[in-house]
Amino acid sequence: MTSLDKPTDQGKPDQVDTDSRAVTDTDSRAVTEAALFEAFGGVRGMVETVVPGLLFVTIFTINKDLHMAAIAALAVSVVLVVVRLVMKDTVKHAFSGVFGVAFGVVFAMMTGNAKDFYLPGMLYTLGLALAYIITTLAGVPLIGLILGPVFKENLSWRTRNPGRKKAYAKASWAWGLILLAKCAILFPLYWWADTTQFGWVLVALKIPPFLLAVYLTWVFLSKAPPPIDVFAEMEAAEKAEKDRKAAERAP
Repeated sequence: MTSLDKPTDQGKPDQVDTDSRAVTDTDSRAVTEAALFEAFGGVRGMVETVVPGLLFVTIFTINKDLHMAAIAALAVSVVLVVVRLVMKDTVKHAFSGVFGVAFGVVFAMMTGNAKDFYLPGMLYTLGLALAYIITTLAGVPLIGLILGPVFKENLSWRTRNPGRKKAYAKASWAWGLILLAKCAILFPLYWWADTTQFGWVLVALKIPPFLLAVYLTWVFLSKAPPPIDVFAEMEAAEKAEKDRKAAERAP
């Protein structure tokens, strides 16, 4: 072997490994981005989350008419669901928006206080923050329960993929603490600020905390081991069983 052969033979495997790792990392990040987009609704989901509250506070700021503002917010939520149904798109995010707005309307109409339109959503945010923290402390981080089916790994990360479980724990902590910080701002304002000021602050805080939490989730998961596709494993096991039975029946 000549001196020219040695670096060539030694360099090719290193180069292949480097390129393979680069492709794997790129694929993993792409899969993570797609899963997060699906789980949290993407840009359209964010729009559907913001529009009803924005319409409510805009109308109330202009004419102080609680009934008109509430009906308009509920109506636009229903329209968003109908649009998704017509387009045969997933409606889970739009439906959750309708229920949230409907509860807000009921609260506000019952008390006559326009600020109570936002109260169910605030209580939901607080409950969700506590759920993220409590489930993480219990060893079953909520973000893993949400994203596991999306990644086709179900709960395999709990016992078979410790690196991924750690990433889910970090992401759940991020969601819990970010949502708690949001509540720490909104609940005092609920008592102290007037309805118009409170409404605009709440609308302004709809998207930024959500984007921060999604970004941190992406950071943690993109660095984690890839998910274990339990559906592919089950299909492979079924195929192997069929092949075994076919081999036993063969003469």
